[in-house]
Amino acid sequence: MGHTNTRQKQAKEELDNKLRLSTPTRELLEELAIECSKNTNDQAASFQYAFALSKSSVPSELRYAVTILDGLVNNGYDFQVDAMYGAATALYLLGDFQEVRDRCEAILRSHPDSRVAKELHLAAIESDEQQQIEQAKKMARNGMIAATAVGIGAAALSLLLKKH
Repeated sequence: MGHTNTRQKQAKEELDNKLRLSTPTRELLEELAIECSKNTNDQAASFQYAFALSKSSVPSELRYAVTILDGLVNNGYDFQVDAMYGAATALYLLGDFQEVRDRCEAILRSHPDSRVAKELHLAAIESDEQQQIEQAKKMARNGMIAATAVGIGAAALSLLLKKH
């Protein structure tokens, strides 16, 4: 378990770093959008645009990338695994780690040697676990705050009742 957990953490750190370094520029996205709009039936142009969007730092662009890439897969795009990976990358950046895991597992069923799908899958598992730990801590903090507030309220009420 320790080895797997270490691999997950390492995969997450490496992927997060790669994604930080590969955020597309506005100029690139605009250029690809123009090219895509000129050739609306060109799946390759749509893929290039959507794949670049899948690494954006803007949530609406990430959601749009998923929509385009899923559409390409549904329409029989020749490079479906690449489109599925791009959509999974966008979902990772959106924080939908369970969906990322599901999509990576679908890729790995047909392409078990896909290094990038394995890396993204491990990073999603680690991110999901970290997210669950943070949620548990937040719930515990909120519970402590609520318990403290009830305790303070009870003490204040007790003092008020003693005075009367």
